[in-house]
Amino acid sequence: MTSAIGMPRLLIVDDDESIRTTLAEALHHEGFEVACASDGRQAIQQFDARQAQGTGGFDLVLLDLMLPGIGGLDVCRHLRRADSRTPILMVSARDTETDRVLGLELGADDYLIKPFGLRELVARCRALLRRSQQGGEKFPVGAVLHHAELSLYPDEFRVTRDGQTVSLSPKEYRLLEFFMQNPGRVWNRNQLIDQVWGTDYVVDTKTVDVHIRWLREKLEANPSAPQHLLTVRGFGYRFG
Repeated sequence: MTSAIGMPRLLIVDDDESIRTTLAEALHHEGFEVACASDGRQAIQQFDARQAQGTGGFDLVLLDLMLPGIGGLDVCRHLRRADSRTPILMVSARDTETDRVLGLELGADDYLIKPFGLRELVARCRALLRRSQQGGEKFPVGAVLHHAELSLYPDEFRVTRDGQTVSLSPKEYRLLEFFMQNPGRVWNRNQLIDQVWGTDYVVDTKTVDVHIRWLREKLEANPSAPQHLLTVRGFGYRFG
């Protein structure tokens, strides 16, 4: 998804006018079509309005964590409910591990700590766009994946169990989607990181185990004796 003239559409959300101006000029020079929002409410309004247009939504969102009014985490939640696939690059001066993990778990695809260099920012933006574009359109319109009592609706980014909607984080959804596309095959942790998190991420293999546990708690009738997300001891995981 790019604009009519082939430029990726980027939304910059930051309450600091000087930062917005500097980033907008730099990223426009690098070939992005740039829109800006100074707070969370403007960001949500612009994102929703662009989504509703027939020409498509934004290709990437650069989202500051510390915003007046509606904070960056709440904006991130809204964007993920509206569109599960648009990459979100969260930026913040807050550099604790807790902040980074929370941002990523709420749906951000990457987390960049201020201050940062423009070259690094551009490189991360391009990496996120590459991963997004490589994913492509995986399902025909209206397709649904079924397995036993589980159903996955790609057009709606929704999963149900026995007809009841299950609330999943973006990474949980993507992990389940990948498994349901590839039933019966055993995947090791590094393969799952490459397929779900992307090769540009530095992710500990324990992250995969944690997400598997979370999925089991939400999807399995008995998480301690799973029927769908199976451990293949010494190799990895299999969906079956």
